[in-house]
Amino acid sequence: MKSLIYLRAAGFAVALAACGGRQPENVKTAEMANADSTAPSKQDSEFMVKAASGEHLEVVLGHLAESNGANPGVKRFGEMMVQEHSQGEETFRGLAALKRITLPDTLSVQLEEERAKLEKKHGAAFDKAYVKMMVDGHKEDISEYQHAAINGNDPDIKALAAANIPILQMQLDSVQDLTMVVGK
Repeated sequence: MKSLIYLRAAGFAVALAACGGRQPENVKTAEMANADSTAPSKQDSEFMVKAASGEHLEVVLGHLAESNGANPGVKRFGEMMVQEHSQGEETFRGLAALKRITLPDTLSVQLEEERAKLEKKHGAAFDKAYVKMMVDGHKEDISEYQHAAINGNDPDIKALAAANIPILQMQLDSVQDLTMVVGK
């Protein structure tokens, strides 16, 4: 686990050193920029865009959990999501800069709609909706990261995907424990 933290910290340092240009505002802009660039394969670029967007979403929703949640476990989980996915986002941005992959700096329209819908909830209703979203999202993320780790083309992207699978699994296990407390 310590090595993953060091990997994420190194990624952040690389991102700070390598990022010179402004990132695009959304996922579509990033995908179009990557299609016209010398970035790694389309599959690898799409994974990086989606993964970085997911990292950003987890941070945003984690902050919501801290403010809108009622259950202390949900609030703690939200805090953990902010900490861990902030580090993850930095790592993805660092590798993307090295690989010349353009990443979005805002949520996609779909993810923004999900955030806005969740933001309207408070207390127990928020807890239940947030936990369900986290369980479903982490299951989907694990599947996508496994696919990228096995089928990706760029060895660094494959390694980053593989390194994040145990973190995502631990987060899934933690949030699944919360379903017993807040309900499904």
